[in-house]
Amino acid sequence: MASFAKLNSENIVERVESVVNEVLKDSNGIEQEQLGINFLKSLYGQDTNWKQTSYNNNIRKNYAGIGYTYDSNRDAFISPKPFNSWILNESTCSWNAPIPYPTDGQRYSWNEENQNWTLQTI
Repeated sequence: MASFAKLNSENIVERVESVVNEVLKDSNGIEQEQLGINFLKSLYGQDTNWKQTSYNNNIRKNYAGIGYTYDSNRDAFISPKPFNSWILNESTCSWNAPIPYPTDGQRYSWNEENQNWTLQTI
């Protein structure tokens, strides 16, 4: 199965649809993204905008989710920014905290007000 993200006019993902791989194959048996887009447009309207996405992140950096943004300059899907202080990692197009997550095996959550990781107690 191939997955495609439907984008609104601001390139925000509104939905993700699966398409059987056979729909994407051209006359030579080679998968073409445009064939999947054409199929989805035939179902949802010619004015819709679709981009293929990949569970294993082979294309467009991250698997698209509802609310993600498609950045055409990076050709990547980017999740919503979780906190104002977090920084976009340009190579992965994922958000990183300004300080690394502790590696001591404990569970932490980000404290935006204090700009640090707070130990979680169960």
